[in-house]
Amino acid sequence: MSTLFVGLGRMGAPMARRHSARFDTVVSDAHPAVAAALAEELGCRALPTPAELPDDVDTAVLMLPDSRIVETVLLTDGLLGRLPAGALVIDMGSSEPASTRRLAADARARGIGYVDAPVSGGVARAVTGELSIMVGGDPEDVERARPHLEPLGGSVLVVGGAGTGHAAKALNNLLSASNLAAAAEVLTVAAGSGIAPEVMVEVLNASTGRSQATEVKYPKHVLTGSYDSGFAMDLMIKDLGIARSLAEAQGASTPVTDAAYAAAVAAREALGGAGLDHTEVARHYESVNRVSLRSGTGDRPEPPATDDEETP
Repeated sequence: MSTLFVGLGRMGAPMARRHSARFDTVVSDAHPAVAAALAEELGCRALPTPAELPDDVDTAVLMLPDSRIVETVLLTDGLLGRLPAGALVIDMGSSEPASTRRLAADARARGIGYVDAPVSGGVARAVTGELSIMVGGDPEDVERARPHLEPLGGSVLVVGGAGTGHAAKALNNLLSASNLAAAAEVLTVAAGSGIAPEVMVEVLNASTGRSQATEVKYPKHVLTGSYDSGFAMDLMIKDLGIARSLAEAQGASTPVTDAAYAAAVAAREALGGAGLDHTEVARHYESVNRVSLRSGTGDRPEPPATDDEETP
């Protein structure tokens, strides 16, 4: 049997490449030319629309930007209704847990398994197959999904039932964004205190203040002034909104992460809206606090094009 891989953006394309090395894979994308080019590269089939689903497909892997598009592909375009009973859907994008639970229930009523398996690690780890994958779903469906996930991730973490994988992803990104904003505040204050930003980053990374933001994002994307992590600020804000909705539904008090969300929204508005990289939160702090964190000068580079499934 074959697997349909839908969504061939910055993350989806390298993931599809790794998947196709293990499984017979059919590729599809909102841009048919993208799917056709990757199919030619991999020597596999391209699918223009779900209406042309081959009879031998029994698994669908989705790497799509949000729940609205997942629902469109599965329900409006009819992919869920065209999959055979006993098939399996694996949603690896960043979706809303409530939508995921509804889709999982719908799939179950049709005799189809449904697993949410969002990823963290970015393009570099998608290429090497070292993503962290957070998996939610019924245990039997998770085990069926595992062979499809293992070529893509160095860490496959089962976190609970349907929707919990997407909840874990959103909460992870909320903490990641909080670390990014907090580091920006610390580094601008350090610079104003006479400590060079690169020196303060070295201090943090040798001490208890270190985080993925200080170990990777600041040295590679902020201090260089490139702001080119490949993960769009709009997508980060979307994930933060999902995480905050989870907290609000529980009546949880989250003042620290609420502030991180507010900082991201303020940065987006101040820097001009769409097309921003999420690391440009730091650039916003530079402007507000009138301190440069960059080692060089020059015009801001063009931001990377927004993508549909990149992750910090």
